This record gives sequence, structure tokens and C-alpha cells, in this order.
Amino acid sequence: MFKKILIANRGEIAVRVIRACEEMGIATVAVYSELDRDAIHVKRADEAYLLGPGPANESYLVIDKILEAVRQSGAEAVHPGYGFLSENAAFAKALEEAGIVFIGPPASAIDAMGSKTAARDLMQKAGVPIVPGTTEPVESVADAKKLIDATIGYPVAVKAAGGGGGKGFRVALSEDKLQEAFEGASREGEKFFGDPTVYLERYLPNPRHVEVQVLADNHGNVIHLGERDCSLQRRHQKLIEEAPAPAVNAELRAKIGKIATDAAAAVNYSGAGTIEGLLQDGEYYFLEMNTRVQVEHCVTELVTGIDIVKQGIRVAAGEPLAYTQDDVILRGHAIECRINAEDASKNFAPAPGRISSYREPAGPGVRVDSGVGPNAEVSPMYDPMVAKLIVWDVDREQATRRMIRALSEYEIGELKTLIPFHKTILATQQWADAETCHDLIEDREWLKSTGPAAQSTGAAPAQDEDTAEQAYTVEVSGKRFDVRVIGPAYGAVPAAASATNGSARTGSAAPRRAARSGGGGSAAGSDTLASPLQGTIFKVNVEAGATVAEGDLICVIEAMKMENEITAHKAGVIAELPISPGVSVASGDTLAVISAA
Repeated sequence: MFKKILIANRGEIAVRVIRACEEMGIATVAVYSELDRDAIHVKRADEAYLLGPGPANESYLVIDKILEAVRQSGAEAVHPGYGFLSENAAFAKALEEAGIVFIGPPASAIDAMGSKTAARDLMQKAGVPIVPGTTEPVESVADAKKLIDATIGYPVAVKAAGGGGGKGFRVALSEDKLQEAFEGASREGEKFFGDPTVYLERYLPNPRHVEVQVLADNHGNVIHLGERDCSLQRRHQKLIEEAPAPAVNAELRAKIGKIATDAAAAVNYSGAGTIEGLLQDGEYYFLEMNTRVQVEHCVTELVTGIDIVKQGIRVAAGEPLAYTQDDVILRGHAIECRINAEDASKNFAPAPGRISSYREPAGPGVRVDSGVGPNAEVSPMYDPMVAKLIVWDVDREQATRRMIRALSEYEIGELKTLIPFHKTILATQQWADAETCHDLIEDREWLKSTGPAAQSTGAAPAQDEDTAEQAYTVEVSGKRFDVRVIGPAYGAVPAAASATNGSARTGSAAPRRAARSGGGGSAAGSDTLASPLQGTIFKVNVEAGATVAEGDLICVIEAMKMENEITAHKAGVIAELPISPGVSVASGDTLAVISAA
């Protein structure tokens, strides 16, 4: 077994791997960007190495810097986590050439599955069913039109050949949307995977997204650990995952499990991996293989009792799998909610910022995988996921109740997260009926009901810069009440009045300044289009003097590894346009001024 492992990642997955190593008696090495100098994974590891100057969002991607940290630390192996270099065949090869073990599949398997077109072709030849579409890259919009008209039809999914995790995935519902989808998928493929080529698939409008966890060793053993349902997604990125999948019975589980193990065997896979697929009308189609541990591996761990991270490390050290297929028994039900720094009420707008107080839920069947704590900074330079909340119980209904309870216990001070969204959607009849909830997630009016203000018991009075809110706990005749007092922001703040036969106990006594209004968007009737988020202008779609209609695309802001389309809040003429590609903007900054036509 290894004596020391370097984790080439950050955040909660780095902490997750460190915990597994600690339990196995393996020393750990962290790497970090300057932005992550005080991060939990840095403090938790036995050693830590700065990756050097440079853009924070690129530090973890520079292979030479990782190799230098490996050399300095004397680590024998590298665990890539997920994202960053986890599916980079060049990285796996570079480690191999340096005599360092890559805790993951061989570079040949990453190569085979890294290109989605090559993977589709390979799976088709191996007899694994694939979503109808192309198995070769499509060179141009004109070529795409011909293929769609001849064999695929609309709606069509345009996907980056090197994509994954929802990146480089656009949908054209009709021919007039094809060019926009083609260019968007190609652009994201180039930006996130260094590959602008795209391919086409028939777009299934409301399938279940079902994936199968596989484990394989270097001794010819390949098993699956059952399936996960990841159908609740926004922008083709997962929000909630569960295991087992509610729409899969024992017969279908055996069928798709064989598809998954056949796919893994076809590329001589080793380690932990996931076969992703789409389930519609009883038919299962191979979508792609993720050659790494998945974000949602936790739900599978809870229903099988198998530590997937430890198994991956043991396989990389040359050991055989500790389990056979007959050892895999699914017990109970597990649900995972991704706690992202996003505002669902504003169409999942990224919401980076600083966490003040922080308290994780606990109790029976509750697990939190997190890389943050009090006073942590959630940067727009990285993925918006703050933590993962996972629960287990004997069945889906009771697991849902446990999740809602745990969400209510989770306290993340000041930062906007998806906790209100999760609490709202898990209480719907659609979730209870195990639907995909696709229509709710796409309904912006419904999403507004998931905002923190809509979740409160009553609307707070309007505040301005001269007022502040103070919280108190009051007991009246032995019964406890939580009250808020609104008063001047400076000087004496009115105290809560004593009640007859009761006593007052001060709770949170420090006044807090009211937030400025207007920072998250554009006020009704205003000419100014304000940025709803912090980020970088990626694309400007209009010019000064242009006439626009309400809803027209003005610009695209990149934040937290997502492209966010900003549209005109009113019709008129672009009177001012103080933005250009590459410029950073803060929430509330002016993007455009639209005057009456």
C-alpha cells in the first residue's frame, strides 16, 4: 500500500480523499492556489504545496506544477478527485513516465472514453445501446443541418466531443436555433476541454438520467454497485441524486448493470467509474463514461456500505477488489442535495461570497461532505458547489423527510445557497411521485417561490441605509418567541420590551446593516440593466445604438464555471454599453442603459 498520496484537487472532494487516506494510514499532500491558501483541505493534509503564481482558476490545471509538488513531497501516487485533471490522459501519462501511480484508469481508457464520439463508436461496436446520433465529429452547421434532416430530426442535442458535467451541451429545438446551439457547444468545448469539435444526438426531452457505478481491478474483475438517478438538473448539471433509482426494478437493474460492466470491460477499465445513460419508455441508452469518482458517489456508498474512494486506492496499489457482484446488496434509500452558492429564485444565478457562521446538520443517517467552514470565501473562480448533504433511511419517503429535516438544520450565514430550493422541491407532489420535476426547474415564476424571502413567515418592512434589524429571543409566560426589531442603524437600537409575567433574553444583539436594494438586477421602469452577479464578461451580443426587444440577449457573463445569459429587461435603444469581453463586473454594476426607442 502507498505511504503518501498527493491530492490534485480542492474543496470537498480533496477533504473526502484525505479522510479515506487517514483511515487507511496513508500520509496526504495537498496542493493549493493562492486563493485557497487558508482552505480546509490545505489545513487538513499532512503537507501542502503552493502551486505558484497565476490565475487561480488555472493553477490546478498546470501539470508541471503538480509534478513538481509530487517530486518535492515524495508522494508515490496522485488522486485527481473529479474535475480539473481527473480525466486528462496527458496527465495520467505524465505521472506514469515519472514513475508515479495515477489513482484512476489507465490513460488508454481515459483516451477511449474522453472523446464522446469515440466512446459512442466503441460502445456501439461492443453491442452497448447508444442514443441515436453521430459517432463522428460534425464539422460545420451546414453539415449538421444535412445530418439532422436525413436521420436525426429535431429537437437535437449538440454536444462537445470532449465534454462532460453539463459543459458543452446545447439543445436546438428547431432549425433556427441550430447555429446558436452549435456555436455555444463548440465554444464551451474549447474553453473547458481544449476541443471545439461537436457531435449530434437525438434530444430526449424528458428522460430519466440513470447512471451505474462500476468498480474494476487489474485482475479481470468488474462489478457494478447498482444505479443512481440524477434526473433533477438545471442547465444539464445535476442538483439532486438518489439511489436506488425509483424507476428501476430488479430486472432492469440487472440489464443496465450488465451494460455498464460490458462497457468498462471493453476499454480494460480499472478503478472507480460511472456509466451514464438515459432511460425512457423502458429503454436504456449509453450516454457517456466518466472515468473518475463521481460527485454523487456518496449515495451509492450509503446504500451498499462500500467505500468507493478506498476501493479506488486499493486497486491502484495493485490489490484485487474486496467484493464480488454477489456481495453487492442495496439497502434502503439515499438522497444527495448539492449545496451550491446559487440563487434559484433568480434562475440559479451564481452567488459567490463569504460565509459568516456555519453549522452542519447531524443526527441519524446524515452525512455532509464539505470543504468550507466559518468565514470561508466561496470564489467565483471555481465551481459553485459549497457542500453535499446526503441522507439515508429505510425507503424513499422516509429519506425525503430526513433530508428536509437536515436541510432545515443546515446554517450557512450570509451566503445564498440552494437550501431553500431543495426544501421547496422536496415538498412537492412531483418529487413524491418520483417525476423529473423538469417543468418546475424550467419555470422561472415557480423558481421565485424558492427564494429566501418567499420562504420566510412574513415580509420584513422595507429598509434603507439608515435602518438595521436586530434579533431577540423572548419568553412570554414560559413560551419562547423569536422576534425582530427594526430601528436606526446608528446609535441606540431599541430594546425588546419586557412582557407581563415574562422575561426577555437577548439573542443575536449585534445590529446588521440592511442590504442595498437594486444590486441583484434592474428596478422596474429603470433604464439601467444591472448585473445580477459577479463574474467576467464573456460575450457582448449588442452594440451601442442598437434597438432591442425585451428578452433579447445583451451579454454572457461567466461565473463559477457557468455561462449566464443576460437579457434586456425592457425594449428600447442601447444608449450606453460600458462593457466588453474580458472585463470583470460586480453584482449591481451597469451592463447597459436602455432608453425608450
